[in-house]
Amino acid sequence: MKEEMQVAINAQIQKEFYSSYLYLAMSAYCEKENLPGFAKWLKVQYQEEIEHAMKFLNHLLERGGTVKLGAIAEPPCEFGSPKALFEEVLKHEKFITASINKLYETAIAEKDYPVQVLLQWFISEQVEEESSACAIIEKLKMVGEKGAPLMYIDKELSYRK
Repeated sequence: MKEEMQVAINAQIQKEFYSSYLYLAMSAYCEKENLPGFAKWLKVQYQEEIEHAMKFLNHLLERGGTVKLGAIAEPPCEFGSPKALFEEVLKHEKFITASINKLYETAIAEKDYPVQVLLQWFISEQVEEESSACAIIEKLKMVGEKGAPLMYIDKELSYRK
């Protein structure tokens, strides 16, 4: 594996670990705000992001690459309303999508076919990630952010596995 590809994958690993850290911070915020269903949804997302980082890390190792773990930035601890929080989720997922797409472009330029195959899974995953965040935002727009309708959405989100 060429050096440029290793550097790019290591950068993506760092972004995926930051994503997990961000979603864990969001989950803690929702717990504090007495929204356990939102917190559960975000904890599942936290776990998914760790799995994503590990897919990249394991790919590097399987191909004889060098893993270089960088520092993870501190995420915020306040997120405002549930709608504002999920707008931040969507914004972050769009950032990750752009990063994966750039990584794919690098894999094409480097003619690194194994990374291209790996990234096909991530490209599909990002469509799902953005769609999920959009669906929650749309529900919050419909019901508002107070009272029984919000509690219904909170309960619905608690079923995520």
